[in-house]
Amino acid sequence: MAMTETFRAPMQDAPIARPRRDWGAALKALRRLLSDKEDTGQVFEIMRALNGDSTVRGYSRMLETAQGGRLAYERVELAPRLMDDVWLDSFAPGTVGAAYRDFIRSENISAEGLAEISRQRRGQVEDAHPYAWFGRRIRDSHDIWHILTGYHRDGTGEACLVAFSYAQTRALGWALIAAGAGWRALKAGSRAHARAIWQGYQRGKAAKWLPGEDFTALMSEPLEAARRRLNITPATAYEAIPAAQR
Repeated sequence: MAMTETFRAPMQDAPIARPRRDWGAALKALRRLLSDKEDTGQVFEIMRALNGDSTVRGYSRMLETAQGGRLAYERVELAPRLMDDVWLDSFAPGTVGAAYRDFIRSENISAEGLAEISRQRRGQVEDAHPYAWFGRRIRDSHDIWHILTGYHRDGTGEACLVAFSYAQTRALGWALIAAGAGWRALKAGSRAHARAIWQGYQRGKAAKWLPGEDFTALMSEPLEAARRRLNITPATAYEAIPAAQR
């Protein structure tokens, strides 16, 4: 008998089930979110209900490049880095990191605050698994995307970034939020706001794939140079709306 025949294959864990989409729960959460844009927990409810296997697909795409493979191998957690004030204070003026630092401090927000909301709303978010890590990476880089795109935290800016994020990730939760915000803008007779949201989607399609970026290295780049390298075009439709009306 060959030696290989004396061994049995190890028992395998059950495969990860593809999450089923729950449109009813997503629509209820969307209504709450449109009523109060600060109710960030509803965003995670929508993501949980609709995103399906988008995280799996995103992680697989990351592995297709040398840099993405390295990032997946190193599996750096962004939130602790983004909570390091000494690290944030080290960035020179004009860099992505300096703009991020000024943004979160002026808005009194933090990566850990967003992470805590997600822990309350989504199961398995802190699992020691590559897919969970990739999901945390998307979550924790959200405010970096604000900096790169030039969208502020007002209602229109968040809606535009959501549309940008859908183009980048193809996660249906982002699509629903963007569509809901666009429909509400049109219903209110504001084509300018709907146009800005649509441009957010177009900008996301044209830009380089951000989930595959080395965000810790990106923070040291000059902001405008990073935007050019990533092909992130100016947010002209958003900027054309007076700040008080966004």
